[in-house]
Amino acid sequence: MAEGLRVRKNFGKVPEILAIPNLIEIQRRSFERFMQEGIQADKREDNGLQAAFKSVFPIMDYNETASIEFIEYIVGNPKYSLRECLDKGVNFSSPLKIRVMLNLWEKGEDGKKRLKESREQEVYLGEIPLMTDTGTFVINGVERVVVSQLHRSPGIFFSHDKGKSQAAGGKVIFSARIIPARGSWFDFEFDTKDTLYVRIDRRKKLHATIILKALGYSEEEILKQYYPIEEIKIEGGSGIRAVSEVLLGHRTVKAITIPKTKEVIVKENGRITKAALKKMEAAKITKIAITKEELIGRVTLNDIIDQETGEVILESNKEITEEIVDEIMSMKIPNLQLIFIDGIRYLPSLRATLLLDKVENTDEALVEIYKKLRPGEPPSIADARSLFEGLFFDPKRYDLSVVGRLKLNKRLGVDVPLETRVLTDKDIIEILRYLFNLRAGKGEVDDIDHLGNRRVRAVGELLENQFRIGLVRMERAIKEKMTLTELETAMPHDIINAKPVIAVIKEFFGSSQLSQFMDQTNPMSEITHKRRLSALGPGGLTRERAGFEVRDVHPTHYGRICPVETPEGPNIGLITSLATYARVNDFGFIESPYRKVTNGVATGEIEYLSAIDGEKHIIAQATTPLGADGTL
Repeated sequence: MAEGLRVRKNFGKVPEILAIPNLIEIQRRSFERFMQEGIQADKREDNGLQAAFKSVFPIMDYNETASIEFIEYIVGNPKYSLRECLDKGVNFSSPLKIRVMLNLWEKGEDGKKRLKESREQEVYLGEIPLMTDTGTFVINGVERVVVSQLHRSPGIFFSHDKGKSQAAGGKVIFSARIIPARGSWFDFEFDTKDTLYVRIDRRKKLHATIILKALGYSEEEILKQYYPIEEIKIEGGSGIRAVSEVLLGHRTVKAITIPKTKEVIVKENGRITKAALKKMEAAKITKIAITKEELIGRVTLNDIIDQETGEVILESNKEITEEIVDEIMSMKIPNLQLIFIDGIRYLPSLRATLLLDKVENTDEALVEIYKKLRPGEPPSIADARSLFEGLFFDPKRYDLSVVGRLKLNKRLGVDVPLETRVLTDKDIIEILRYLFNLRAGKGEVDDIDHLGNRRVRAVGELLENQFRIGLVRMERAIKEKMTLTELETAMPHDIINAKPVIAVIKEFFGSSQLSQFMDQTNPMSEITHKRRLSALGPGGLTRERAGFEVRDVHPTHYGRICPVETPEGPNIGLITSLATYARVNDFGFIESPYRKVTNGVATGEIEYLSAIDGEKHIIAQATTPLGADGTL
């Protein structure tokens, strides 16, 4: 044996298939992604500092005569070494500079903007704390740790009240909530009468169909989105309907027979089954008669107009009544379009909501939304449109994040590019469709405590969020300075005041709930502190508000979060630790390593799976007894 090498013996009952990973990788990797040091400016990913700067710049002044463009950021060398910082009681940090360009614009004769002049300069922003090799920060000569936060992932969540509503009399009330990484919350909910409402930022509720009308959909287009349309031809006092899937379970007034053989497919007053539909298809029966009685109670898709007089006999989305059915049957209507509502697969909720909302067109819908969000202010259509579009469709004010877009795409089955981090019309249409399906007994609600719906915000992301807050404050100051400064002679450093950015970073390290004095009792407690996960902190839970379900051990914690290590007292279950072999992926979800089992044999092949991916497989616990050759 070579001199100086120690033999490591494993006394565990489970054989060591995988070496213990770097235990502070969660801290180091996250901070490296935030800083992207040593990477050329044009090759930096849209993460961390780069993403924060890109989200705020370019900054245009109010008159649109000048703009400041971001080129790159430069991180210098620290003034003191780590040892000196600890001895002198100062921060271990590096100077942060940004290279920006001040562009002056002028209007040409054609009214278009033309670049008049550009001035480039490096501007010193301030000192940015650096992470040590051991995953800590030195602030005022004291080692501190930024604890990772476990919070609810951005995306879409469907839930119900478990029948607790007193007014509903035990009826389950479904709701959906869109949670972005940044921006307004969007809630859709049914009431006790199955009318669908929407709330924006938990304000007063509106009928959900108003949102669809604000997006530019007409009443007819909305109905077509959610209901099958049945086309009926009426001539000479009788009606003919097409044979389609919507007739499944429908009770016929007259018997349906095969013309050639006179074989009865469906008896009088019998239900149309799948077998009956197949027989009709085989016999090439494409149309069947519809009686006057079957038309009563049906709902129209569009207005029924008397061809001779031009009079509207029945408006769209209205029921055909006994009083009016004879008049309809006496007319010649080549294409009467009716909505199919059976109360089982297709519920009348949307139709009922449309009847209740008194909004006629897009402009009225926008004004109605404006009144709810800005009560007391006189609404103009232009203001209402810019407010609505700014709420959910402006990337500067609304950001789902890549994770939110990924969750939305998976949950709703839409195929929107991951770069589209704002809401789309398709998202809202599909959310409502899923809610109607839930009400009809199809689909499942989400489990909020499932680790597929909770993600880890490590130090890099927490710092990026703080940095962005500081940059937004700096943007306001820059815009005001640009109006007061003589721009013809100004340089970028005359306009940029970096105090708000550095103040926010200082405040975060000094007084944030997640920036903590490092536990130095022993090396073990030091590592544990760096691998801690907290549900508290900005944007997280509070001790008083957190219920039992959030604190409880969930089946998805297996192999990801330690079920034992949590403090006693008010923080129980809110502060946890990452399991030894667990790691956090690029999206912030916790992954656990699994041995692959092929043909009943546990192989040495290891795959990391998140909580969502793990559900697609059958999982056996790590301590399952195996044969000598690895057979289960």
